[in-house]
Amino acid sequence: MKDLPVAMRPREKLLAQGPSALADAELLALLLRTGIQGTGVLQMAGQVLAKFGGLGGLLRAEGDALKTVKGLGPAKRAELQAVLELARRALSMELSQRPVFDSPQSVRDFLKLQLGELPHEVFAVLFLDAQHRLIAYEPMFRGTLTQTSVYPREVLKRALALNAAAVILAHNHPSGVAEPSRADEFLTQSLKSALAMVDVRVLDHMVIGRGPVVSFAERGLL
Repeated sequence: MKDLPVAMRPREKLLAQGPSALADAELLALLLRTGIQGTGVLQMAGQVLAKFGGLGGLLRAEGDALKTVKGLGPAKRAELQAVLELARRALSMELSQRPVFDSPQSVRDFLKLQLGELPHEVFAVLFLDAQHRLIAYEPMFRGTLTQTSVYPREVLKRALALNAAAVILAHNHPSGVAEPSRADEFLTQSLKSALAMVDVRVLDHMVIGRGPVVSFAERGLL
């Protein structure tokens, strides 16, 4: 990056204008620090993002996939995974310290980080206390690209074990289209009825795709 004007170098640009002024490739270049022979670090960052379909896909990529990128050694792979885990933990801490509906965008951001780029379908539950603060986030069922087998009794058992007063349900659509299906609606009502028997409220069911998160509560589907 030494061949770039000082004002255009990612580190100097970040210090002068703040991190939001940097493009994804520039932020990634700061983590990578160096390119490979014949490819500058900014160019390499752009190529890596293209390979994984953007920053979200890169951060969700598994270790074996990252190993296929020339110049992305163990240290750089570890740094990328650490960045994602720091983001998850920061959002989880925020949700555990105040009611989730004080910051609904944080819930969406957290679920996008957890589920947004998975290649398979996962059904997860956010278990909340009486003040609607996060007790635990648990991915409970994993399925294929098209469906997941969800057992209401297992969700009920975990809610009782955690002494939860409410839950937010969540699952992803690996296709990227976060549009609830009839099966999603039926499952939500089944879980709502089962949990109501032990006085646990279903506050929402969120569907995660590659675009905006879809909320059952906002759609009037609860």
